[in-house]
Amino acid sequence: MVRGLLKQKEDDMKLVTQFEAAKLSTVQLYGLRKEAFIAFTAAPRDSQDQRNALASMRNIENELAYRGPALR
Repeated sequence: MVRGLLKQKEDDMKLVTQFEAAKLSTVQLYGLRKEAFIAFTAAPRDSQDQRNALASMRNIENELAYRGPALR
C-alpha cells in the first residue's frame, strides 16, 4: 500500500497530506518517509517534485512526532 502512494504518474511526486499520513500505520509512515527522501534526492533541484517530496517529509515527520516515541 505504501509503495506507489507517492507517485501519481511515473515522473510526478504526489504530495502526502497530513490527513493522508494520519490514516497510515507507523511502519507505513517510516517506509513512506524513505520513499519521499529518495524522491527528494532524485528530483531536479528547485523542481515541483522536489518541493512536494520535502513537504511530504515534513507532513510525515509531523505525524510521527504527534504519535510520540514507539515502544520497542
